[in-house]
Amino acid sequence: MKTETKLRILSGIQPSGKLHLGNYFGMMRPALELQEQGDAYLFIANYHALTTVSDPAILRANSHDVALDFLACGLDPKRTVFFRQSDVPEVTELTWLLSVVTPMGLLERCHSYKDKVAKGIAASHALFSYPVLMAADILAVQSTTVPVGRDQKQHVEVTRDIAIKFNLQFGEVFRIPEPVIRDEVAVVPGLDGQKMSKSYSNTIEIFGSEKETRARCMRVVTDSKGLQDPKDPSTCNVFALYRLFASDVERQEMESRYRTGGYGYGDAKKKLFEILWAYFEPFRRRRKELEQDPGYVESVLRDGASRARAEARKTLDAARRAVGLE
Repeated sequence: MKTETKLRILSGIQPSGKLHLGNYFGMMRPALELQEQGDAYLFIANYHALTTVSDPAILRANSHDVALDFLACGLDPKRTVFFRQSDVPEVTELTWLLSVVTPMGLLERCHSYKDKVAKGIAASHALFSYPVLMAADILAVQSTTVPVGRDQKQHVEVTRDIAIKFNLQFGEVFRIPEPVIRDEVAVVPGLDGQKMSKSYSNTIEIFGSEKETRARCMRVVTDSKGLQDPKDPSTCNVFALYRLFASDVERQEMESRYRTGGYGYGDAKKKLFEILWAYFEPFRRRRKELEQDPGYVESVLRDGASRARAEARKTLDAARRAVGLE
């Protein structure tokens, strides 16, 4: 009888700035939930971040902060292999082997490169070949499942194309991963109503100070309806953020107040801050504890790197033999 392959799930996040609500609801919380569903691998993509972060001190600090944030928010290093990308050098060698079979046309069709150049990011080779490094991240640990947003689905499709081409040319080395699109994860609006993103400077940080977090909540853009006017919660950025934290009862109560009128946006913004601040309170306490023990954080990352390298080494050795390097 054929046995089913256990899920091996890979996620990564760039340490390109302070993590915010868009990161939490779009990537962090889903990744933490996946700890229960299979072998979970989560990495801090500091090689990828080099395309946008040029200050080494900032990159180091951001990488450490991402580790703190994930551990504070519930990552269990016993159930998730948690590591820095740069601590698994097998990935960079595998990137070259995959580059050999990657058609230029495949990379030229990737919309992410064009989008980032349009936003003013330097058009470097690293930015252009980003999908090949991403493919190596995924294939090195023989991932079966890659949870991504719709804007990243193309990169997983590129990974699949590269793996299939390699396997056809050199023999079966790689599993072919499947993208998992999480449709139930809503786009988190930023302060200006666009998608929350560091690129737009419109974020609410997960672990910002109380004063700054309150101020950012009060800056969320709304329409010009007055206090007494009925309001449409389905078009309101404040309500879209509030419902991410609210129970069904709390959500329905605010919806009713919006539609009835006599409820101002200022009151809604205060409720948003209160529910957000309370939600992250236990995570803030845990983060403060972790800040006092930097040795523990580093030990988690070192152990994760060791476990990831053991898997990546097996894959790389198989790829090297396949192409004739051994």
